[in-house]
Amino acid sequence: MKFSINSSLLSQRLQTLGRVINSKNAMPILGNFLFKIADNVLTLTASDNEVYLTTTLELIASDGELEFTVNAKTIQDAIKEIPEQPMEFDVDNSTLEITIGYQNGQYSLMGESAEAYPLAKPIEEDCSALVINSQDLYSSINRALFATGDDQLRPVMNGVYFDYQTSGLSIVASDGRKLACTRLFSLNAEQNNSFNLPKKPANIIKGILQKEEQDITIRFSQRNAELTTEDYKMSCRLIEGKFPNYNSVIPQNNPNSMTVNRQSLISALRRILIFSNVGSPLVKLHIEAGRLEVSTKDMDYRRSGQESLLCEYDGAPMNIGFKGTLLVELLNNLEDEEVIFRLADASRAGIIVPAQQDENVEIVMLLMPMMLND
Repeated sequence: MKFSINSSLLSQRLQTLGRVINSKNAMPILGNFLFKIADNVLTLTASDNEVYLTTTLELIASDGELEFTVNAKTIQDAIKEIPEQPMEFDVDNSTLEITIGYQNGQYSLMGESAEAYPLAKPIEEDCSALVINSQDLYSSINRALFATGDDQLRPVMNGVYFDYQTSGLSIVASDGRKLACTRLFSLNAEQNNSFNLPKKPANIIKGILQKEEQDITIRFSQRNAELTTEDYKMSCRLIEGKFPNYNSVIPQNNPNSMTVNRQSLISALRRILIFSNVGSPLVKLHIEAGRLEVSTKDMDYRRSGQESLLCEYDGAPMNIGFKGTLLVELLNNLEDEEVIFRLADASRAGIIVPAQQDENVEIVMLLMPMMLND
């Protein structure tokens, strides 16, 4: 059979789907893309046996129906080098030999049977559903991924937790040292539900959402979730287990409040971190009325750095230490021009929030302090 398709569109979809495929697979066929042609539509699927990502494309022309698989790396690398143009696939139905013709030449490669390719199980009929704006979901996941853990002994901390309550949707991640929480009060569930999305599918859907403008539908049960965008459908297994009570670790009574320009603080931190201890980049913040002093020392190499910034501060003068690299990463995951630090003392978690919160949205970032040596 033969079918024709736009080369750039196919390449772009294959590059996105390729993020699902692992470099090593227990089943060799999972190193392939699944091609399914029917009714002049091409359906592409990639899977690692836990995450399934599917997309559909209208064909320029086709003369039949067929299913086959192709090695993912081979076809990705070959097609991405072809300028935008119509491309014709000629597939031998019996041997699955594939000839790809384009303006200046052609490729030949072998396909494989689709019979052994695993398919995603349909989600349970009694699942819950959530419809969310694509950019709200993108920014919430992007912010949360910074705080996810990597501890194999605590897998519940390694994903992005969706807490869908009658009072709103909270999208949360924490590894015990840092926490990111976005609350969307405009999304209210009929009854309280939650699910924990693993880091890999969260990263994949973040990449897809960056260019999406439509609402996203999420259907989820206790074990599986299905996310549907305009061009893609992703099915995945969820992390099982109870996510910790994140609300209990967010301090509610930090009396000291500092407002500072976010980009100025990031720039100052980057400069002085050059002089910090590489293994433990402790940064000391000395805060007093109208002034923030940021400093670090590396006693092994006898070097140090210190800068002062203007700030607005309401509270008693205080010192507090943070891991400098984490503080920079946290600030990079906020977007407002100014941020507010809500602090209690040098031993209790600091809360960092945007100075201006959007309507019906609350963003809260938490960072545990490091012990100061002085």
